[in-house]
Amino acid sequence: MPGEVPSNADQRGPASSKPFTVATDFQRPVFCILGLPFDAVTERAAIATVREAALVGRRCFLSTPNLNFAVGCRTDDQFRESVLRSDLSVVDGMPLVWIAKALGLPFHERVAGSSLFDDLRRPGPTPLTTYLFGGPDGVAEQACRALNASPDSMHCVGFRSPGFGSIAQISSSDIIAAINASQADLLVVALGAKKGQAWILRNLDQLQTPVVSHLGAVINFVAGTVTRAPRRWQRLGLEWFWRIRQEPQLWRRYAADGVALSRLLVTRIVPGMIAARLRRPDGIDFQRATVHSTMGASNSIVMSGAWGADNLQPLRDAFTS
Repeated sequence: MPGEVPSNADQRGPASSKPFTVATDFQRPVFCILGLPFDAVTERAAIATVREAALVGRRCFLSTPNLNFAVGCRTDDQFRESVLRSDLSVVDGMPLVWIAKALGLPFHERVAGSSLFDDLRRPGPTPLTTYLFGGPDGVAEQACRALNASPDSMHCVGFRSPGFGSIAQISSSDIIAAINASQADLLVVALGAKKGQAWILRNLDQLQTPVVSHLGAVINFVAGTVTRAPRRWQRLGLEWFWRIRQEPQLWRRYAADGVALSRLLVTRIVPGMIAARLRRPDGIDFQRATVHSTMGASNSIVMSGAWGADNLQPLRDAFTS
């Protein structure tokens, strides 16, 4: 069911119909884990990026891939495409952090979507407004009222529980118009990972909300129908066990992800660790790397030599140009 909550958001004037500028940022500190791009950022840096995007009205499609994402994206091209199109992709899962460390990638902490949302609720330079889309019937409304009743600075300006229709059915013009009319800074989608990412991918160009993200169980957490695991459990990577205790139906998903992870360890991760150590170029190889770009009616970039985190800047600059 839909719902709009009066707020001071309508004092900012009508929502702009001007589309967001889409441009690839080749300066992002992005690394690949199991075929998906991840920004090597801390939770604090991710929060700063989201707040800045909301403040200046810049598009930020935030994805929070966990192990379930990584497994699902290996066989679902559209699911993977949604992560590739993200403006910010953070590591939301301790198994992925452990894999990154094993491969020598600079990831040191989990950046959970639920934690990001909690931090965004805290007082900041500018209070944020949010629209909640998804969740079981009635839960989005309950979460909206809980947000507005709390002393936090975030204000909910609308909600809708679209039910279990197809992506096309819950992408109607009136639904998109209602979300845009709310003038929210942040759109929280909760439709299940694959469906939610697909819905965002389909409607991103029509949405006027600066920050858009599928944040899984956030609506349930805010409404109080499900509680998050204690911090100690989260740090130990045991949040999945806590979730199963509250939602026993999730055991099948976690079991399937565990089997897939075991298979990936044998076929991808361990071989990748061995290859990285046996074939690591030395400093001279990196120094010899060159890039030549030709700009005109037809643009070309020619690369040669070894490239790594220490010498990527010339390549980043060439692609940016």
